[in-house]
Amino acid sequence: MGTAITVIVLLLIVVAGTAYLVRSQAQAKRRQLEDAKADARRWIERLGGQVLNLTGTDTASQQALADASERYNAAGSEIERAETAEQARLAKQTALEGLYYVRAARTAMGLDPGPALPEDPERERAGKVTEHRSVDVEGQHYEASPTPTSATPHYYPGGRVAGRPVPQGWYSEPWWKPALVAGAWGFGSMLLFSAMFSGMAGIPSAEAWEAGYDAGQEDALESGDADGGDAGGDGGDVGGGDDFGGGDFGGGDFGGGDFGGDFGF
Repeated sequence: MGTAITVIVLLLIVVAGTAYLVRSQAQAKRRQLEDAKADARRWIERLGGQVLNLTGTDTASQQALADASERYNAAGSEIERAETAEQARLAKQTALEGLYYVRAARTAMGLDPGPALPEDPERERAGKVTEHRSVDVEGQHYEASPTPTSATPHYYPGGRVAGRPVPQGWYSEPWWKPALVAGAWGFGSMLLFSAMFSGMAGIPSAEAWEAGYDAGQEDALESGDADGGDAGGDGGDVGGGDDFGGGDFGGGDFGGGDFGGDFGF
């Protein structure tokens, strides 16, 4: 009898301890979610204040503010649907991206860009346009510039799109948008990247870009230091003895056709 009572007591203690642990973990997750939501809303509100109170004075600033407004709406939708701390952090990142566009718009209008934003390693690694380039690829004209001009009104804050780095800068066309929408790059994208950025400091080669590497990773691979040894293993090319990326860009032509077509944006 005494043994049975002891077993029952122990079982009750285990059940109570498990329930307490589960409840504590749930409360911790709720706190993390609420903290992450509050942090995200702070940046969303800051973005909203800029979007609602700024009016572009030229094509470049108007386009940058339109992109910022798009991020503001997206961030607001994301934070309303967020059910985890990670989802709330994604809403924050969307808002921060919108604030980069705001800074670009303010710069284009000759205004102070405002306080610095948190650093983003992906944007830093993607590099920056450091000189004006004008190229023709597959019958279409493209330009890139470190500063806004009438010919380069489309800004991108830098970062990765569909796994490949896109340098910060001003462009004549939003050439990264098809990949942003579809999640894959078109077959002609490597040719465009090579023509536009070949030899530009801090920008990876077209082959490294196709494989998803930034300039710093490319340097490490060339020196044989990547991952503490030769890239891709002994006697192999980058990517484990195969050609870069294992085949065509993004697994085929973007949208079933060549990149140089109409963006539709």
